[in-house]
Amino acid sequence: MPIYPSGIIASIITFGRFKAFINNPGNYDTLSGAVVSTFTGGCFFGAALAGWTNDKFGRKRTVQLGSLIALWGCAMQAGANNFACMLIGRIVAGFAIGILSMTVPLYNTEIAPPKIRGFVVGLAQQMIGIGFIVANWVGYGCQFLKNDVQWRLPLGLQLIPAFLLLVGAQWMPFSPRWLLEQGRDEEARAVVYSLHGVSTPEDKAHAEQEFIEMRENIKAEILVRSRSIRDLWATPAMTRRTLVAVGVQVFGQFSGINVLNYFGPTMYKSLGLNDSQSLLVQGIYGAVGPIANFIFITLILDTVGRKKPLMFGAASFVVTYSILSAIVATYPPETSTNHAAQRAGIAMIFMTTIFFSVSFGPVSWTLASEVFPTRTRSIGTSVATCANWAFNVLFSQVSNMAMNNIRWKYYVIFIILNAIDFVIIAFLFPETKGLTLEEMAKLFGDEVDTHDVLGQRHTEKAESDDKQELEHV
Repeated sequence: MPIYPSGIIASIITFGRFKAFINNPGNYDTLSGAVVSTFTGGCFFGAALAGWTNDKFGRKRTVQLGSLIALWGCAMQAGANNFACMLIGRIVAGFAIGILSMTVPLYNTEIAPPKIRGFVVGLAQQMIGIGFIVANWVGYGCQFLKNDVQWRLPLGLQLIPAFLLLVGAQWMPFSPRWLLEQGRDEEARAVVYSLHGVSTPEDKAHAEQEFIEMRENIKAEILVRSRSIRDLWATPAMTRRTLVAVGVQVFGQFSGINVLNYFGPTMYKSLGLNDSQSLLVQGIYGAVGPIANFIFITLILDTVGRKKPLMFGAASFVVTYSILSAIVATYPPETSTNHAAQRAGIAMIFMTTIFFSVSFGPVSWTLASEVFPTRTRSIGTSVATCANWAFNVLFSQVSNMAMNNIRWKYYVIFIILNAIDFVIIAFLFPETKGLTLEEMAKLFGDEVDTHDVLGQRHTEKAESDDKQELEHV
């Protein structure tokens, strides 16, 4: 659900009937950019709200809330009778997607066993890729329709996954860590047992051990932490967690992947393809990433960890954007008919999505949600996701104009950004592979040991009980 509304707009803004609906040829680049950026702006505010709703109502109810709001926004877009209504619908739908984009990886992180957490959270990126495949091919097919159904139908199809998610979420278990925060310990134990698929005494013992460790750490965190956003930089350890989570989300945007996703057809036109050819190539492009992502999260992510794939991705983007900018600069599409150069440029775009799918795509969501302790995981993931959407808004608003005005020089920006990313990741990012969420405290050097806090609490309680007993005697 979260990605189809993002993916379908790349096709819609190329449709002749949608251009006629906007009816402002002189400002179409600006207005089409607004259609994209208002959506991503709504995502920013949705992700911000989700930090509160996840703590107040839980991960499951927040997913249902996002689905309900998505139905409203998608219906407004499909039925829009003017451009203002379209923009409001995009904002509302974006608000819903912001909620879901923050909540889904958070929920997956909290229910996944440490050994396969990368795979489970990475599945969200897999579904994002599938959403883009569906969006791209729906867009390709709808270009042949001759009236406003050309753009209303693909926008109306957004209602289907939103409805399915709203209904299907009812069968999702609550996050056991959220249940423990609410004092619903027995429900949390039942969820942990269910997630472990307890069938033997050994399974039960392992599940009980994980539950006890989870409960002890969360109860200790409750004693020493609040829900204030200031906690994200209250200590050096928390500041590092926050910078890593925000950094990996922002660096994911510096990959330029959403520029390719939103404005892919425009980029292909800059390489000399016509509208129909651009949509066809965009459809093929959308299928490449999910294949690479599935292989990566299944066989590699939980083996090699988080840091190495991120470094590989940043280095790869420097190479692909360098080649792409050189091709467009050397063989300007408006004057050159060098088809080999066009094919090489398209190949670099395809390689970029492959490299993203085996690096920032799955890793950014995994790392951003797993580095925080339970008490700040919701607000921390919210802040990191907001940072993602903030830069998404920036790129979605300026990219169309930049590609039309400064052309190949726009790609140089991504070369520089990814070179900087590589250095920061290499020297400042930790490796979190295989650690439980409760073991992150040791990795980041938290000043408060949760086990010590619990031990102190138990000692104080025992001393108090002894004192009361002596007074009674």
